[in-house]
Amino acid sequence: MTTFRSPQYLHQVLQGFANQSVREFEIVVGEDGRTEQTRAVIDSFATRTDFQIRYVSQTHQGFGKTRILNRAIDAAASDYLIFTDGDCVPRRDFVAQHLRLAAPGRFLSGGCYRLNRELTNRILASKVAYNEFTDPGWLKQHGNDVPAKWLWIQGHPGLAKALDLATTTRPTFNGHNASAWKSDVVRANGFNHEMRYGGLDRELGERLENAGVLGMQIRHRAVCYHLDHDRGYVNDQDWQRNREIRRLVRKTGVTRAVEGLDQIRAA
Repeated sequence: MTTFRSPQYLHQVLQGFANQSVREFEIVVGEDGRTEQTRAVIDSFATRTDFQIRYVSQTHQGFGKTRILNRAIDAAASDYLIFTDGDCVPRRDFVAQHLRLAAPGRFLSGGCYRLNRELTNRILASKVAYNEFTDPGWLKQHGNDVPAKWLWIQGHPGLAKALDLATTTRPTFNGHNASAWKSDVVRANGFNHEMRYGGLDRELGERLENAGVLGMQIRHRAVCYHLDHDRGYVNDQDWQRNREIRRLVRKTGVTRAVEGLDQIRAA
């Protein structure tokens, strides 16, 4: 996962991983621009949990998410990688679902429930507990707009697989909730350093698919809760540039980024 000057958000995300139903994993946090506040959050969790937390950082020089993601990939010890963001709190079975459904020649495309700003602020202020805001029933009872399907799944978990099979939404590589074999990501040369904000994760998925690694939909089985925040870094110019890069990737069948993981390792 990556983070950028948001220690309160990271605290909630790590709290979510501390509540996972399986414990055999490590966390790699990549920070674009080292801050003592972020390091303090990580160090605090490292002393209170039974899984390893690695920390990598880089000098902040403009939008650097693809570079710090590649540093995190390089630092990861496991042969299977689950990707999320420093503002997405995992449901209790998040890691278990990704590991259970991992398959050769596949990447997994998970889903998220987006929390509103008012609730996010209450969570950051520790006024709402983890087991409350990750409970669709609790969210519904406290005035949040919860689609009926999440309440159905809560009462009948087996429906999640059926909904994943029935959905017409294409499985894409989502940075907030996706997983893949490290060997497949390495062959693709990781994240493309040419990409700015807006589809940088999906571009990796499109290269994986060009190489024969196909996406599988698990959006109703592996869920995270997205904390709301401003996005002052978004602009139309970057979106248009990224769309053109992705169009060429799909058209030409590109499988490797020209500038990516290899360049991080070489440096």
